[in-house]
Amino acid sequence: MGSKDPSEKARVWRPKFKFKALLCCPRSSSATATPPPPPQDSACSSTHQSNRRVYKHDVFLSFRGTDTRNNFTDHLYHNLIREGVLAFKDNERLQKGEPISAQLLQAIRDSRVSIIVFSRDYAASTWCLDEMATIAQCKKEFGQTVFSVFYDVDPSDVRKQRGVYEDAFLLHTERFQQDLGKVERWKRAMTDLANSAGWDVRDKPEFTEIDKMIQKVIKKLDHRFSGSADDLVGIQPCVKELEQVLKINPKDEDVRVLGIWGMGGIGKTTLASVLYDKISYMFDAHCFIEDVHRSYRDGSAIAVQRQILRRTLDEQDLGKYSPSEIAGIIRNRLSSKEVLIVLDNVNEMEQLEQLAINPKLLGRGSRMIITTRDEHILKSYGVDAIHKVSLLNSHDASDLFLRKAFKSDRPSSSTCMELTPSILEYAQGLPLAIKVVGSFLYNRNASQWRDYFERLKKHPDKKVTDVLQISFDTLQKEDKEIFLHIACFFIGQREEYVKRILDVCGLHPHIGIQVLKERSLITIKNQEFHMHDMFQELGKKLVRERYPEEPALWSRVWLYSDFESALMSAETVIFSN
Repeated sequence: MGSKDPSEKARVWRPKFKFKALLCCPRSSSATATPPPPPQDSACSSTHQSNRRVYKHDVFLSFRGTDTRNNFTDHLYHNLIREGVLAFKDNERLQKGEPISAQLLQAIRDSRVSIIVFSRDYAASTWCLDEMATIAQCKKEFGQTVFSVFYDVDPSDVRKQRGVYEDAFLLHTERFQQDLGKVERWKRAMTDLANSAGWDVRDKPEFTEIDKMIQKVIKKLDHRFSGSADDLVGIQPCVKELEQVLKINPKDEDVRVLGIWGMGGIGKTTLASVLYDKISYMFDAHCFIEDVHRSYRDGSAIAVQRQILRRTLDEQDLGKYSPSEIAGIIRNRLSSKEVLIVLDNVNEMEQLEQLAINPKLLGRGSRMIITTRDEHILKSYGVDAIHKVSLLNSHDASDLFLRKAFKSDRPSSSTCMELTPSILEYAQGLPLAIKVVGSFLYNRNASQWRDYFERLKKHPDKKVTDVLQISFDTLQKEDKEIFLHIACFFIGQREEYVKRILDVCGLHPHIGIQVLKERSLITIKNQEFHMHDMFQELGKKLVRERYPEEPALWSRVWLYSDFESALMSAETVIFSN
């Protein structure tokens, strides 16, 4: 990006956990605009598809390196990244005098928004001016959104090329005597772009102005996921994989349904949100329905259907329609549009059936994404692919914890760091546990860390167990018993051995164990039972819950000390009678 000396440039690629870029479709200046339905004949439909551009970056930053690289632009860049916006800030180190690279020009074309930071020496750099001319071309041809920032120059001096900008162009006119058309193109582009929406940040608090810019960019990009980038550690590889599964780039005209499945707290909603943000602009209409289970609990299928119609078709006056009429509108109106629908946290097959959304009747090229804890729901619905969300690997788990506990991925030396491996072993790669524990420990001393960790081993954090217990609460009575038996006694035991015991107990283990597997409550590896430690602790907590200090009243006892206490209590009762 604009730099006095091209040798200063060194490309800084995006962190792996940030969003990839999206650019406005050329058919509209707004990513959320709803165009007319595409023609249904194949030739026209192919044309409709080919007009869609797939872009790699959210924001391209054009700036003069010697003026703003280590201050304003650096702060803007990192704050964009922290909000989940992929900003391209080029630092590619090329030899002095080398022309702007084709790769950099392509990065401009592959960006949805460009921000130009006009500073005192911006116009002195032919590199910056070439960037600016390319941005002006993208604005004209593709409808690229451009924001201008006037860092230490008067906006009118930029628009009219006065003052230091006039001096710079006089030098360019001398240098390019044989190509004065180039200089004129730079001037026209500068006048046009300096008149674009932007900010004059002179004599204003930098933090406040940058915050305004970021909010404007996020609104333009229409990102629904505005969470801290700290929550996005390790997510980008999954997003790329799911783009391929959905056949997004190049876009397949078939309708496809993706299921995202995994245990509670593992990050299904976050993954779906990031994926939705990244691809939603490519569809005629789109909606993300948060927590379908809660919507059904608080209302009914009609409430969810109305949300879908309001968000995809901008239908507002829906109260006058009966449930059957609402279902008819969904069938008829969505069949003519290429739509993206995300249904988050579906926990019963009936919830999908009552919505009356038949994927086969959606417009060509449509996509559905369903997140759930229950794999069987996805199989019953007939999704095209199921993605099981994995626990974080050790590197990503450590990265996430450090960001939460220290607000840095490179904390200074601290005695608290000595406990970090033990805490990560306790969390076992579960994002929810890592975030909850890390956030609680932030800004606490080593003694407080030790006390909290000792407490955790006896009493897991309620914020975590409440989320996990939702999976337990939805089980049938027999399946709950099987879960508790496995949690208390059978971790690491052979499957056939455990099934024989559970069968004698009359618990019908063949179907019960399958249900627990489908809901990510257990796994079977090498014919042995395994369970995340958090679920194992939840099971034991549920057994102790009503009588925490009286093992004799528990339904199960698994420690010798508790067994001895229960026997002593029983003997006391016998002799007292």
